[in-house]
Amino acid sequence: MKNSISRFSHKVENYVKYRPSYPWAVISLLRSECHLTDTAVIADVGSGTGLLAELFLKNGNRVFGVEPNPEMRAAAERLLRMYPRFVSVAATAEATTLHEHSVNFVTAGQAFHWFDREQVRREFARILTPAGWVVLVWNITRTTGTPFSVAFEKFWQTYLTCEVLGAERKLENIIMPFFSPGQFMEKTLDNYQICDFKGLRGRVLSAFSAPEIGNSHYSAMLEELEAILYKHQVNGKVTIEYDTRVVYGQLS
Repeated sequence: MKNSISRFSHKVENYVKYRPSYPWAVISLLRSECHLTDTAVIADVGSGTGLLAELFLKNGNRVFGVEPNPEMRAAAERLLRMYPRFVSVAATAEATTLHEHSVNFVTAGQAFHWFDREQVRREFARILTPAGWVVLVWNITRTTGTPFSVAFEKFWQTYLTCEVLGAERKLENIIMPFFSPGQFMEKTLDNYQICDFKGLRGRVLSAFSAPEIGNSHYSAMLEELEAILYKHQVNGKVTIEYDTRVVYGQLS
């Protein structure tokens, strides 16, 4: 996809500080459904700043973080330097440079919808061991359920171009053809992020389509965001609720 490598280069600081992590329930799910153990080797593809990779590192796994963007990759190397089982790989999802049949799981957090699906299907099949698993994970912001969720969704629709959110809400269009003719399963897990205004601002500015300083909408966007927080805050904070969607299957 055009600009898929460089699109987040100028967002790294906000991405590192303000993007939500993934719940430990992802590991529990894969243990029960996919026989994940601490000896499994993971290729976390499109690994970004290492949010999903860290989950598997905490589980004791050896993780190859495959990331083409140098700024994102450098951030992951800094954040995960205390994990000796982390290996940073400068490569794309479509050409990981990993050895054939060398990993038990291929994972992608908040990234799969940017990939060339035909190419990555061949590449994932190449690097996976027989009976290996593909695991795709997204944190999807809830748009209903609380007054804040509704207001935040309206704000997002007004000031951003629904970049990742729009793609995530149409996942069926890309998931089913990818696994076909094989089968896949999915599970939705609860996740949340508690933010003060600084955190909420950083979360918004981590989106690649967020207006930046100099944009005519930048000041108005932040003023409205502050008003939303003020209206819905409890002790100066709001809770962003997420559905962590986990899609997992094997390639036939």
